[in-house]
Formats: sequence, structure tokens, C-alpha cells
Amino acid sequence: MGRIQSVANTTEFLYSELMRRESKLFLIILPIISLFAFLILAISLELFNARNRLGGCGCDFDKTTGDFDYSEKTAFFEGREISAPLVAFMESNLNQVLGTTNSDKKWIEIDLSDQKLIAWEGKNKFLESLISSGKWARTPVGEFSIWGKYKYTKMSGGNKEDHTYYYLPNVPYTMYFYKGFGLHGTYWHNNFGEPMSHGCINLPTIVAEKIFYWSKPEIPLGKNSVLANKENPGTRILIHE
Repeated sequence: MGRIQSVANTTEFLYSELMRRESKLFLIILPIISLFAFLILAISLELFNARNRLGGCGCDFDKTTGDFDYSEKTAFFEGREISAPLVAFMESNLNQVLGTTNSDKKWIEIDLSDQKLIAWEGKNKFLESLISSGKWARTPVGEFSIWGKYKYTKMSGGNKEDHTYYYLPNVPYTMYFYKGFGLHGTYWHNNFGEPMSHGCINLPTIVAEKIFYWSKPEIPLGKNSVLANKENPGTRILIHE
């Protein structure tokens, strides 16, 4: 009987010792496992955000009137100082509704892979142009409609440290289609056909002017801005890769 009790005590001691050591090992390993799990999660989230990060124009809509601001003399793009337009752009007598088709059949297609915009009237092309889409932030894809037009507006954003800072007063013929993303004219580069923006669609200014007056919402005579509404809806925009 004493021998059996001794074996039982020894077994109990060995089991307790094993559990104690396993507990210590577990306490050592647990923080390491938790750290690795946290790092994997953080990296995964950053990759997801980087892939889906959206930019925009950095426009203060509360202060945007669509009027040309003659007090602005300097602009910045990619962290470099450039000349800002000192006077309003000369228009091509296009301040009227263009096209030959019912405005309900007008729509805009943007192909990010080809860096190209086509303005359609039903199945007929009204206009085709190269564009510059998002380089430092992704241009959103999907179906949208123009929610507001501003003949001139100021855009700013980016970061001075990585040379992505931009400050662009009097950006011409801006047509917003999703939050702060819009189609607009461009005076700070001429590299159309290559991504160059923070998510917006850069257009040659003469092209932006045509689309500005061709598309809806129609801008009232003598006004420099308009918001879409039920009676004056915005033109549909389809963006794909």
C-alpha cells in the first residue's frame, strides 16, 4: 500500500512540475504570439488601406463660389512653385448647352487603363480625350453623376516632405462627381495619358471647358457654380479600369 502511495505521490509531483513548466513556457510564448498576430494584422490593414486609399482635391466647399480669385499669384505642384493663372481663361463661346442629343442620353466614360475619357450622346461619341488620373491616390471606380460644377476653385493637399504638396488656385471648369473627386482643367502639367493626380481626373483645359458646358447640371446664365438637383440632375459618369 505504501509503495502505491509513493508512486501516486511521484506521479502527482511530476504532473504538477510539468504543468508548472508548461505554464511558464506558455507565459513566455503568449506575448510573442500576440505580437506576431498584431504585426500581421497591422500589415494587412496597411496593405488594404494602401490599395483602397482615396484622395480628392482638398477643396473647401464652404468657401468655393466658382469665381476667379485675382489675389492668387502663386501655385505649387509636386512641391515646386509654378505660375498660377493671373487672369480668367478666355472662353470659346461655349457657355451654352452643347451637343445634338437629349441631355438624358449624355454620359461620360473614363477608362483608367487607357487614361482616356469619352463623352457619349447615346451611342455616338461627342468628344474623346486623354486624361491624367490618380497617381498619389486612387481614382474611385464605379458609376457616379456630377453633383456640382465650379468654374474656378482652389485645390490643395499632399505632403511637403515627400514632394507631393500641391496648392492650385483657380483650377478651371471643375465638375465634382464623388465627394472631393472631380473632372477639371489643368494648367500645371501637360502629361496627359499618364497618372498625375491625387485622385481627380485631369483634363486639358479646352476639353474641360467643352465638357463643363456640355454636361449637366446646366449652369445658369451669369453664374459660376451650380449644384445638381431633381430638376437639374448631373450627367452620369462611368469609371472603370
